[in-house]
Amino acid sequence: MSLNLAHFLNVTAETYPDVTAVILDDFKLKYTELAAMVRRVANILKSKGIEKGDKVAIMIPNTPHFPILYYAILSCGATVVPVNCLYKAKEIQYYLEDSEARAFFYWKDFRDEAARAFIGTETCHTLVEISRPDDMSQPEVGEAFMPLLLSASAEFDIVDTMPDDTAVILYTSGTTGSPKGAELTHFNMFFNALLVRDYLGKISPGEVGLVVLPLFHSFGQTCMQNATILSGCTMSMLPRFDSNKALEIIGRDKVTYMAGVPTMFQFMLNAAEDGNYDLESLRLAFSGGSALPVEVLNRFENKFGIRILEGYGLSETSPVASFNVLDRPSRPGSIGVPVWGVDMRLMREDGSFASTGEVGEIVIRGHNLMKGYYKKPAASAEAVVNGWLHTGDLATMDEDGYFFIVDRKKDLIIRGGMNIYPREIEEVLYTHPDIQEAAVIGIPDELRGEEVKACVSLRKDADVTVDALRAFCSEHLAKYKVPKQIEILPDLPKGPTGKILKRELRQAARSVVG
Repeated sequence: MSLNLAHFLNVTAETYPDVTAVILDDFKLKYTELAAMVRRVANILKSKGIEKGDKVAIMIPNTPHFPILYYAILSCGATVVPVNCLYKAKEIQYYLEDSEARAFFYWKDFRDEAARAFIGTETCHTLVEISRPDDMSQPEVGEAFMPLLLSASAEFDIVDTMPDDTAVILYTSGTTGSPKGAELTHFNMFFNALLVRDYLGKISPGEVGLVVLPLFHSFGQTCMQNATILSGCTMSMLPRFDSNKALEIIGRDKVTYMAGVPTMFQFMLNAAEDGNYDLESLRLAFSGGSALPVEVLNRFENKFGIRILEGYGLSETSPVASFNVLDRPSRPGSIGVPVWGVDMRLMREDGSFASTGEVGEIVIRGHNLMKGYYKKPAASAEAVVNGWLHTGDLATMDEDGYFFIVDRKKDLIIRGGMNIYPREIEEVLYTHPDIQEAAVIGIPDELRGEEVKACVSLRKDADVTVDALRAFCSEHLAKYKVPKQIEILPDLPKGPTGKILKRELRQAARSVVG
């Protein structure tokens, strides 16, 4: 049996042809128009030699171009490789090379970094710059999107794919090594979005969703883009999160549901105190990416009368694994219960399952589980053991099956819902000629959950400032990864084997905060 996620856009376009699919300020696309644009772009891809199984990278903010490219790539039977819009050339180049992407589409604002990354690769043969429709300028490297679009046919037959064929490669990382591409299938993505529509959100045709989560992230793709299109609903897009603008859009477009990270809800609460906003249409909000403070959850419901449903997932799980749901009472501080068809347990160090109330590592199996990491069989085997994905997150479960995360085994830092991997920042710091040792940790932050702190020791006779080190990081890392705090120490604490003791650095940081 064939299954292509792009097929469901055509089904929606046939069922709800005149419903608005996408809104971006004054710009609107109906479903018939969106589907036609997707077919045109699929023909562009075909003309560039893109075939079934090829990889195509996209670096696009929350604009209509994202779903257009996303579904066009899938229509060709190819695989989407979303690239974080904040990445610098070196980071982008890794994605292009590791995924073996044959084409790369990027938004004009990212031209310098995208072009540098493309020039440095050998596998990628097509570079296309996307800009506003009224901008007909030509990039120095690659091609402009609009001339290609205007000459492309609007007739295209979707390529048959199987449920287990890879639809998307989402890059994630552990605390060591390079980022890994989680291969998510057409069935993974379809069924996870279907659960959001029918099980989590009970989303009906004609509703409006606010797209503030970046669509290059699995949370935004599944809970907002794919679930919305399956539902015959409208996506109202915000390319860059701004709390006042988000509140204005909710009133303007009569938004009924949204998904965000805890920081977004906190900023919206703060903004709402200074203005008069109409949120009567909003009935539902999803939260994920990091722990939602109970205070924020309660304040949001008390002020707006809206339940925020907190959940949990990973790129490797498409991403939804557990959630608080509408037809069961929410448990503040809980990531809810496993979604239908997903088995989530807590495992002890010896491989046995933990009892109720006992701390254990969250392990997951089910229809949402990735095929594996692209071209990394050893890493796949380490992550998925006997069918169970080992998450590295420690939690407890109560007698009603609600899970509560208590800590992480990994050193992963989650800043405002964005994953930050210390090893990557440490590698950059170690390239600085004045740095002798470096260790990166997460420190508590009221607004973003965690912030990045770097602790370094310097080489003899080095004379570098904290500001200079931060500027150095800014040259090589996306802005959100740049350490907010950098502390220069005479030496970093070490154990008997010479290993740097991050736990002591965390304890010292917490004692200062406290």
